[in-house]
Amino acid sequence: MKKLINWFKNHLPTKRKLIQVYAALLFNANLKGFKTGQIYTGPLKNICTPGLNCYSCPGASGACPLGALQNSLSASGKTAPYYVFGIIMLYGLLFGRWICGFLCPFGLIQELLHKIPTPKIKKGRVSRAFSFLKYVILVFFVFIVPLAYATRNFPLPGFCKYICPAGTLEGAMGLLSNSVNEGYLRMLGPLFTWKFLLMVSFLVACVFIFRFFCRFLCPLGALYGLFNKISLVGVKVDRKSCTDCGICVNKCKMDIKHVGDAECINCGECISSCPTRAISWKGSKFMLNTFVSSVGCDTLDGETKAEKQIIIDEKNKKISRRNAIIKTVVGILMVALLASALVYYNFIDGKKDPSPPTTNNGSNDTIESGDGEGEDFEKPPVGINVGNTCPDITLPLVGQGGSFSVQANEGKVTVLNFWYTTCTPCLAELPHFYDVAAEYSDEVTLVATHIYWPGLDISKWIESSSGHPEWNDGTMLIAYDDGKYCQDLFGFLAFPTTVVIDEHGVITDSFVGGLTRDELVAAIEKALNN
Repeated sequence: MKKLINWFKNHLPTKRKLIQVYAALLFNANLKGFKTGQIYTGPLKNICTPGLNCYSCPGASGACPLGALQNSLSASGKTAPYYVFGIIMLYGLLFGRWICGFLCPFGLIQELLHKIPTPKIKKGRVSRAFSFLKYVILVFFVFIVPLAYATRNFPLPGFCKYICPAGTLEGAMGLLSNSVNEGYLRMLGPLFTWKFLLMVSFLVACVFIFRFFCRFLCPLGALYGLFNKISLVGVKVDRKSCTDCGICVNKCKMDIKHVGDAECINCGECISSCPTRAISWKGSKFMLNTFVSSVGCDTLDGETKAEKQIIIDEKNKKISRRNAIIKTVVGILMVALLASALVYYNFIDGKKDPSPPTTNNGSNDTIESGDGEGEDFEKPPVGINVGNTCPDITLPLVGQGGSFSVQANEGKVTVLNFWYTTCTPCLAELPHFYDVAAEYSDEVTLVATHIYWPGLDISKWIESSSGHPEWNDGTMLIAYDDGKYCQDLFGFLAFPTTVVIDEHGVITDSFVGGLTRDELVAAIEKALNN
């Protein structure tokens, strides 16, 4: 029994591990997303969480600072990304790479994988040299690529699109693992295969190398590392007490040259290893009072040693009680914050019924059939599923002025396609959408609707070398959606998505993922014969 008790004692999670789990749960408080297979898109999603946590994770309660930075740089042709830069600088000045050691969910995943019992590869000169690779990735994929493509009116978040394993694991795998999203499998292509293999490689490497991705590849860690020396939270070294014995550097699993440099994740494990107690937390004296240990501190002359010790013990008791109160208050506040987040995301926000009203804006739900015999056709209830009457949708047209209305287009088949410029399956299918629109021009109106992207001028992109100028000839209408329909109404979280509506305004087909020409033609013929 004693052995069992000792085993549990030895394997209890550390305070840092508990904080890591707490942060991972707080930043993924939308637990219902894992059940519904949907991404939270409420107002708090505009807030950046400190660590690397994919926006597209079903549980994500906020945005990833790295993804937000790339998207803002992609839109920097019109506005400088002051907001995102300000948020990242604030996190950096406050916490530095303490965020990596305590608040990053993907950092926690890496550490748990490293606990798998296998031979480990220790750090050395080679690993130290490779640690500079993350700065190259930061400069090229996070800054240069988005800015370069922004000048071509082509938003491209380079790191998120081609490398980020957190996006693949938390976002893609989190959505694909839910049977509700089995239609997303149609979207997968060579890019997903590349990112999936990259993710598996990184995760396997983490088993043998401590925090492999964090040490060598993470641009967010590289960015926060620039603030490590001046951040308010982190570890510090008292140079007067330090003997340069090197014990702290040798014990650290990161590629540091000294405690608190750009490679240090401020985990604090070096504090207990210092024989001279030269390492401590920044600002610790303002948070928790330190105990009096020397009998010569704040005592009166002439007192015996025993009397002095009594005074010190009394002071330590007061300090202990004060510290216990501070820890209790902080603990209560943390629990209250987490509980509030879980209640808000899972029971309050987004509780409204996403279904549209069951009336069609007061219009007559009975129309004449097209057989010329005067029979009435009773429209199904308005809704967003196949078999429902499509809600009236009005979309502003790009480069042509005016707008397109589904209700006004009754009498012809309507094909609504939702896409965006960096979506590979979207761009692959649109050329044959254009050809089909020309072939069925008398019977079908095909509307290619670009979803919202800050700062992107769709008309300029179409006319650019990256686009297709022929799309602006009116054969296929190009429209713009600020998210009101593709997300707020239909709840689409994957692209491309195509909705086919017959001449009566009834939804006959809905597809998630790319369509071939034959599949599109078959869906149109079905709507024409409905």
